[in-house]
Amino acid sequence: MVKVRICVLLVFMGVSNMFAQKRNSKADNYFYAYAYADAIAEYQSEMQKEPLTNAQRLNLADAYFQLGNYKNAVKIYTDVYHNDTIIKSHRFNKMLQSFAKTAQKDSVKSLLAKKNGLLSTELIENADFNYELLGSKTKNETVFQVFNINGNSAQTDFSPSFMSDKLLFSSSRGHKHKNIYGPSGEAYLDIYLGRIGGDGDVVNPNLFEGIPASKYHKSTPYYAGSLGKVFYVLSNEEDDELLFDENGKNSLAIGLARSSSGPDRSFYYLLKDLSTSFYYPFYDEATGRLYFAANFDDSYGGTDIYYVHTNNTQIMSEPINVGPRINSAGNEIAPFIYDNNLYFSSDVFYGLGGMDIYKSSIQGDDSFSIPVNLGEGINSPYDDFGFIIKNEGDKGYLGYFASNRPGGKGKDDIYGFKVSDLPGLKTLVLSGKVAKPKSDQGIPETLVKILDSDRNLIKQVTTDVNGQYRIELPWRDNIIVEANKESHSRYSRTIGKGELDKISGQPFQIDMVELIDLVVEKEAKQVVKLNDFFFEKGKSNITPEISAELDKVIVAVRSFPEMKLRIESHTDSRGNRNTNKRLSQQQADAIKNYLLANGVPSSTIVEATGYGESKLVNDCKDGVYCLDFLHNQNARTLFVVSNFDDLK
Repeated sequence: MVKVRICVLLVFMGVSNMFAQKRNSKADNYFYAYAYADAIAEYQSEMQKEPLTNAQRLNLADAYFQLGNYKNAVKIYTDVYHNDTIIKSHRFNKMLQSFAKTAQKDSVKSLLAKKNGLLSTELIENADFNYELLGSKTKNETVFQVFNINGNSAQTDFSPSFMSDKLLFSSSRGHKHKNIYGPSGEAYLDIYLGRIGGDGDVVNPNLFEGIPASKYHKSTPYYAGSLGKVFYVLSNEEDDELLFDENGKNSLAIGLARSSSGPDRSFYYLLKDLSTSFYYPFYDEATGRLYFAANFDDSYGGTDIYYVHTNNTQIMSEPINVGPRINSAGNEIAPFIYDNNLYFSSDVFYGLGGMDIYKSSIQGDDSFSIPVNLGEGINSPYDDFGFIIKNEGDKGYLGYFASNRPGGKGKDDIYGFKVSDLPGLKTLVLSGKVAKPKSDQGIPETLVKILDSDRNLIKQVTTDVNGQYRIELPWRDNIIVEANKESHSRYSRTIGKGELDKISGQPFQIDMVELIDLVVEKEAKQVVKLNDFFFEKGKSNITPEISAELDKVIVAVRSFPEMKLRIESHTDSRGNRNTNKRLSQQQADAIKNYLLANGVPSSTIVEATGYGESKLVNDCKDGVYCLDFLHNQNARTLFVVSNFDDLK
């Protein structure tokens, strides 16, 4: 049976068991007081007298869900979903979770395929990505040494945070100055400090004295070393009395205190709203952003991750939702940034259990990559959350997280882990720009495709207005990259494992040539754009100067393999007419042979004709005196693109 645990979401922390609102029934009262077993029994009794409302039916489904009876939960969620529009995104997530927990993943994928509007495009993409990643043959090669810390108690212990060589954490272990919190039956949460030993174990935890005492909740600390201060969550109170909003709700605020254990232990409320609770503060010292979890009106589901800008710890902005790439129809909590990666926990339906830990890289444009489940070793079929990590030099990395997995000492325990590399299942990130060769000019609206070795489409994206693209995939050892846009050359390249290891996550430019950059109109024909070149007088041999221009033709054909060419060779009027005709044909044949010898398919050259002096472009014909430069205008070779319109 799944316990009602205030530590995972902290949602229960912020609500008093006092309700000013009038409830419709005794069952509702049990439900809103988190007495789920009693609520189920009372709802079943009430439905014998009259049908439950849809809202009550969803409460009943939630009660079954909280107690781990997913079979009954999914029946009710599904029935309401098919017969009414009342179900919201966070209930939809619970329905999908219930399907997953009752081994009905096909039903989950079927509902995702319908894209019914309850889920964002990003969430569906995240789900597809993680389903493939967790089910792929590419296993997580990271070896975790996970251990239960010595400092855990028989109560709830969670939310670790580094404080130099010590560890701050939250606990419901009681002490004489702490009241009992009704919904949990344990003491109100408080913050403790333990010493981190050389082996990573945490020992000798004691009540943290760096913040003012309170009879009510103090939890989820984050120590900002550059400030010498502690951000933490606490109950809204005044003069040792809880404060309630007009509906009888006592919410949670974020406070900021000096970490001093001396007489100066002042604090102040940083984020406070009697009707909204704030959870899991994290201060990013590089940007001055304060991240946290909350459930505002713009939430994508339950609790979402937000941030505010700060200046010297003063709030300088409204809360900003980090967006649908991170936040889902479920609950997202416990943000932690390390090495330009955002780690957080979510109970979204496509994970391994209740709460799973995810990792997303922070992009330069303030966006995020697809969150990647950290996989087995850290995550389990149970709740795993509150991940932190730091570099221990030659020892690798040391980190901590909380979990209610079996074998612990209490309801939730803190676990330490050691690992040689940063954790996370291996993924492939291909990003960069589609641009013109030797240029920074991007090509917008280009279709970039990733195919497998059998040329099956894996994923495709379209470049933005600057020609930028980004594709994320579960790892593969071989891929084919293709890019296509009308009137542009086609790009296709097969990339193997060794090269993928080097380019994944690095800028990868795709060069494409536009047709109009290769072709120009001459003599009312579309011809390959070249510099003028001339054969030696009376000869047809290919000189280095001529080959340099013919190589441009080869490039054009490689860029547009469907291109069809007519080679037209012309001489000036000097010399015998028949000799000129024969010479121009020899020159056309020499050009054709050079192109064929250098990889141009024979099917590309539909004609190679020498016209001699029969098609002069000026009046320099027999008997007319002309300067050399005018005669040279007639001695020319054209590569006519006979299917130009088809290539556009």
